[in-house]
Amino acid sequence: MTPLIRPLAAIAVALVVNMPAAAPAQSYQVDCAILLCLAGGWPTSAPCAHARAVFIRRITPWPVEPPLQIWRCPMGASFAAPARALPLERLHDITFRTGSSIAMPTASLPVLPVQASEQADIDISGDAFDFVRSIRVFHIQFHQREDGDGRCIRSDSTRLGSYGEQGDYRWARSSVTAVPSASALPRPKHCDRMVYRSVFVDWRDHAGSYGFEEVRY
Repeated sequence: MTPLIRPLAAIAVALVVNMPAAAPAQSYQVDCAILLCLAGGWPTSAPCAHARAVFIRRITPWPVEPPLQIWRCPMGASFAAPARALPLERLHDITFRTGSSIAMPTASLPVLPVQASEQADIDISGDAFDFVRSIRVFHIQFHQREDGDGRCIRSDSTRLGSYGEQGDYRWARSSVTAVPSASALPRPKHCDRMVYRSVFVDWRDHAGSYGFEEVRY
C-alpha cells in the first residue's frame, strides 16, 4: 500500500463507521455513499447497507447497469471544507452534509443531473481512486453440450464491464476463461451439459482487500 493510500484507507473506514446510523436512506447521495463505503470495505452502518443494496441491485438483470455510477456523485460541488482536505474527507462532506440542494428528496432514488461525459466531475486518475478502477462486472452467458457425433458445442457470450481512468464505464467482449475463481461458475474438464448465466462483480477496497458478489438468473 502506498504512503498516500494508507491514510486514505484509514480515513474511509473512520468516516463510514461514524456516519449517522439513524439517518434515513434518502438523506444522502447514493452513488457518493457507494464510493465511500466501497473504499472503506463496506463497514457496518445503515447508509452502507443501503448503498450496497443499490450496488447489487444494479447488476441484477435486467438491465445490467454499472454498479457505481460515479457521474451521479457531484464531487466537484462547492461546500465548506478546507482546501487541503483529502479526497475521502471531501467525499464524506458531499455525501452526508445536511440542508444541501443535492440531497435526496424522497425515499426513492432521485433523478440527478448526469455528467455529459458520464465520468467523474473531478480528476480521479491518481492512486487514491484506484479502487474505482478495480471494479469488474462479468455478465456470464455460457452453455455447452455434446452433440450426437461427440463434438462439444459451446456458446459463450460473456462480456466484461470495467471503469476507465476517470470512472467512465465500458463493456467489452470476454469469456468464461477470464471469470475469477471466486465465481460459482463450474469448471468441468469434459463437455458436460451446462447452462450458466449470472452477473459477477468483484473489487478491491482502499486497503487492497478483495470482495465480490454474484447474482444468478
